[in-house]
Amino acid sequence: MAAEAAAPSCAAGQARRRGRVAALSGRAAEAAVARHYRRSGRSIAAERWRGTAGEIDLVVREGARVVFVEVKAAASFEVAALRLGRRQMDRLCAAAEEFVAGEPAGLLTEMRFDLALVNRAGEVRVIGNAFGSDW
Repeated sequence: MAAEAAAPSCAAGQARRRGRVAALSGRAAEAAVARHYRRSGRSIAAERWRGTAGEIDLVVREGARVVFVEVKAAASFEVAALRLGRRQMDRLCAAAEEFVAGEPAGLLTEMRFDLALVNRAGEVRVIGNAFGSDW
C-alpha cells in the first residue's frame, strides 16, 4: 500500500526533473544561438521577450531590420526543425507584431523570422527567413 502511494510522487518528481533539464537545455541552446548572432556582428535586442501573444526566444537587430529568432534544440538538426509547428509560427508572428509596435516605424518595420537549430553537439544552424505570416 505504501509503495502504491509513493509511485505517483516518484513519477511527479521525475517529470519535474525532466522539465528542469529541458528548460536548462533550452536556455543553453538560446545562449549558443545568441553567441552565434553576436559573432556575426549583430546585436541582441531582447532575449526571451514576452508579449501577450507569446514569447520570442531572441530578437536581433540588423541595422533597421528586426530579426525574430525561434530556437529549437534536439539530438539532430532534422529533429529540431520538426519541433516548430504552424500554431507556434502564428503565435510568433503575433508576438513580433506586438514587439514592432514599439519601434519607430511600427508595423512598417522590416522583419524577418529565423529558425535556429541546435544539435546534441551544441552546433548551431540558422535557417534565415524560415517563415512568416504568409506561409
